[in-house]
Amino acid sequence: MSLLYISQQITIYVGWFLVIAGISGNGLNISIFTSVRNYRQTPCTFYFLITSIDNIIVLIVSLVSRIFIAGYHIDLTLTSPFWCKLRAYLINVLTLISFTYSCLTSIDQFLVTSRNANIRRLSNIKWAHRIMLIVIIVWCLHGIPQILFYDISSITQTCQIVNVKYSIYASIYVLSLTCVIPIVVMIVFGYLTYRNIHLTRVLAEQQADRQLVRMTLMQVILVVISITPYGMNNVYGLITSSVSKDPDRTIKESFISTMFSLLAYVNYVGSCYMFMISSRRFRRQIKDRIFFLEKTKSNNSVSTTYT
Repeated sequence: MSLLYISQQITIYVGWFLVIAGISGNGLNISIFTSVRNYRQTPCTFYFLITSIDNIIVLIVSLVSRIFIAGYHIDLTLTSPFWCKLRAYLINVLTLISFTYSCLTSIDQFLVTSRNANIRRLSNIKWAHRIMLIVIIVWCLHGIPQILFYDISSITQTCQIVNVKYSIYASIYVLSLTCVIPIVVMIVFGYLTYRNIHLTRVLAEQQADRQLVRMTLMQVILVVISITPYGMNNVYGLITSSVSKDPDRTIKESFISTMFSLLAYVNYVGSCYMFMISSRRFRRQIKDRIFFLEKTKSNNSVSTTYT
């Protein structure tokens, strides 16, 4: 059994599992963060909400298409220049938005746990709304070169960057903006938040706030675990890009890249499950949602029977 076949099967089965788990988990996040009053009023949970919406779109646009490409050999980017450009643009914009809001949640929890009242006041839901618009606009503009410089190559007949200078920048931005910078920012502000908690006995409000801190710290752990191997693999790829490789080494490196890429998608899947581990309040809301759906389904069945 070849590594290529194993890689294909893992992409199919693990990929679909991640898609289902990710859409379900992020859907629960959206339901809870939009319906619970305490959650609607804090910048941190607002960032969680936007991230959850963004994550669902990332899974559909990026992971589902990856499953069809690598698992079923159905690749529309080879035949449609429009989809080639649009997919590259959406992946660029959506991943950067997701990482930015993950960083903002860490920064926000540092602000709300500060002993300085002026710093705590910087955590404001109105500012969060404005920041959301700024982030979306900036990354949408940043992604425009993806539309200009991605195309189906006349030489390789694959969807790729056709501008040499932009390909160099793309390598740098993938490593820095989607790996190094988010991880550093989240670790630094996660540590500062943890330190704030141990330097003061008073948090912003009550138990819900302490649970938000734990949820944010778990989010930091999720990002670090899922993205660090992917970033290290990118560094390795850049270092060895000019090295001549035999087919056996190429296949092994491709297999490892597939594994790390699938692990990176855990970042877009796991937030709901990390929140369930870290927050009793969140678990209670999940149970309420499940029981409500079961009760509604039961009532509908009874109504149908008597009708």
